[in-house]
Amino acid sequence: MAELKLPELGENITQGTVTKILVKSGDAIKKGQNILELETDKAVLEVPSSADGIIGEILIKNGAVVKVGQAIFKLQGSAAETSSAPTPPSSGVTASEAKQSDKKIASSPSAPRNDTATTAAVATGGVSEMKLPALGENIEKGTVTKILVKVGDTLKKGQNILEIETDKAVLEVPSDSSGVIKEVLIKAGAVIKVGQPIFKIEDGAVAAAASTAPASPAAAPASAKAAPAEPAAKASETITSVTTAPLPVRKDIPAAPSVRLLARELGIDIGQVPGSGKGGRISVEDVKAYCKMLNTSRPGGGVTSVTAQPLPNFAKWGNVRREAMSNVRRKTAEHLSNAWTSIPHVTQFDKVDITELEKLRKSISGTNKKISVTPFIIKVVAAALKKFPQFNASIDMATQEIIFKDYINIGVAVDTDRGLLVPVLKNVDKMSILQISDELTAMAERARLKKTTIEEMQGGCFTISNLGGIGGTCFTPIVNWPEVAILGVSRGAMEQVYTDGQFMPRLMLPLSLSYDHRMIDGADGARFIRWVCEAIQQPFLLDLNK
Repeated sequence: MAELKLPELGENITQGTVTKILVKSGDAIKKGQNILELETDKAVLEVPSSADGIIGEILIKNGAVVKVGQAIFKLQGSAAETSSAPTPPSSGVTASEAKQSDKKIASSPSAPRNDTATTAAVATGGVSEMKLPALGENIEKGTVTKILVKVGDTLKKGQNILEIETDKAVLEVPSDSSGVIKEVLIKAGAVIKVGQPIFKIEDGAVAAAASTAPASPAAAPASAKAAPAEPAAKASETITSVTTAPLPVRKDIPAAPSVRLLARELGIDIGQVPGSGKGGRISVEDVKAYCKMLNTSRPGGGVTSVTAQPLPNFAKWGNVRREAMSNVRRKTAEHLSNAWTSIPHVTQFDKVDITELEKLRKSISGTNKKISVTPFIIKVVAAALKKFPQFNASIDMATQEIIFKDYINIGVAVDTDRGLLVPVLKNVDKMSILQISDELTAMAERARLKKTTIEEMQGGCFTISNLGGIGGTCFTPIVNWPEVAILGVSRGAMEQVYTDGQFMPRLMLPLSLSYDHRMIDGADGARFIRWVCEAIQQPFLLDLNK
């Protein structure tokens, strides 16, 4: 059974909304027969079939937004044409008219081109396409850092063929079949998506990536309630998604193309908007009123995003250069921006006397194995999370609930040449100081060598960021959402401390505890950091073996 894909609709037209499906399962269709009505911004087009055959399965539904190259039907008894050769629009709408009417879609970031993503391997004369398999939960794309094979190489199933950098880790991608590389379809530095063809190989059965992996966004069958196109840039600065009780979705939606376009730009499902016109017809004012209602009904009220300000022309004052953000830097910027704007931060500062801890640390460090102060702090924090369970929690504002965790996993920030990574030590409360030290060293090394796995980056309960090796007296770390607290550690220094009626030189370590004030009160923050300080000052009470 072959797949029939949406052909090109005209120059710069990359997607449209299905208004009517003109065929049903079991129908015999001929090449050139109209099979769909598709609404673009300004015109409704009839889409002709690009192949003969019998409709086996319909992969789309009325109201769905479909893209050029997306599978729309499965055909029996025919090799469906999947070429994207331009197809003239029907219903009296010329290609030039469609081009003019849909320029707005083409120029909008909400309509990316994706002509390569498909949902199954395509075999031609013994040569098949190998596609990028699933990389992990919620990972849809990555940057090719290294291609490990070349044309002419013989592959074995399970052999590593690529290195892919995702937001937080570099992954090695294994082959899902055997065969001989006939063509390499990607280049180092390219951003590729799950389901995208990466090689052409000869012989060996290629396991279709779609059978074990979610299809790429451009190739996934549309759902009954299609997600609207990405909001346009201006709208995304002021409108953010919210959770509300949905209205019943209507199949036949009376709204003009211009009204539908406005709804898409605002990120609103047109089927959810109540119409005030005759027969429930939806107007521009109805869309604006619904948008306003969504924003004012959001928990906390009002819009929480910050409008991006335009940058000045820096070139007026001298030479400048632009460099694209790395995946890690981009994800860090997005994650920390979200954490800073959504979490009301409070930072508590303190100093702890680590004179005795330093003696203990040196006594158990050997010539070939040096133990830093970080494993001791991790061990103390693990104990503190048991004493203060509100620090080992997350907030679910959608359900107005607090999620308490019965496990203790601590993330440790690692400085790499690609940016800051936070791999997570699992079940640290069950580990000894030496085990923590060994795992910490290995984990940091993997991060710097780009060998950190996705699993290592997930599941944290609390984060520690130690800048003591670089310097500084204190800083205000940003809470690593969805956690509720983070501990910053700065460089220790000798200070004169007044003790028992006299000044004595003591090694003092500055600590900075940032926490989510929605979850943790100031008094609890003070109690937590004082408990940590007192435990660190009595290292002889630590059980080094568990």
